[in-house]
Amino acid sequence: MGEDKQIRTGLAEPVVLHVLPVGGGMVSLSPLPGMGGAYRGDLDHLAHWRPAFVVSLVTHAELVEAGIKDLGPDIQDKGTRWVHLPIRAGEAPDDKLGATWPTISLQARKALLGGGRVMINSSEGLRRSGMLALRLMIEAGEAPDEAQTRLGTVQGGLFMNEEQLAWALKATREPVPFVRHARSV
Repeated sequence: MGEDKQIRTGLAEPVVLHVLPVGGGMVSLSPLPGMGGAYRGDLDHLAHWRPAFVVSLVTHAELVEAGIKDLGPDIQDKGTRWVHLPIRAGEAPDDKLGATWPTISLQARKALLGGGRVMINSSEGLRRSGMLALRLMIEAGEAPDEAQTRLGTVQGGLFMNEEQLAWALKATREPVPFVRHARSV
């Protein structure tokens, strides 16, 4: 259903964010803007959450099919950094994408450590988003079993297949940094 028809028929529902604390900040998992409602309204809703950056885990073909091929520039126009990691539905990152992940993970963890927000989206906001969130949670210092439990609670279950779960669990658990906050006078 196109955006115009959604607006005319009143069927637009805002995108739902599944949020959990990670590494001193917040991680949100969500479907792509416009998947369950009006694209522009969803973008505004996401912008109000004020993420430091958004990681989209869909292929270019999925963006075109959903009618949102300008998602990256539209997110950047809201003042948010956008990272595109095209992963096919039901798959884990290939070696090429896997090689870019450490840099993206470090940037995400730095944002989180400063109390920032990172949004991860995929077509439904479940499998691919969950896979990446789980990997990020472990890399931010969380025990893998605890991370799986927390993620499953927020998402209403773990929806990853074995390949996706294996990729997420390959994460190297980093020590949790200690941050001393300035005392208020």
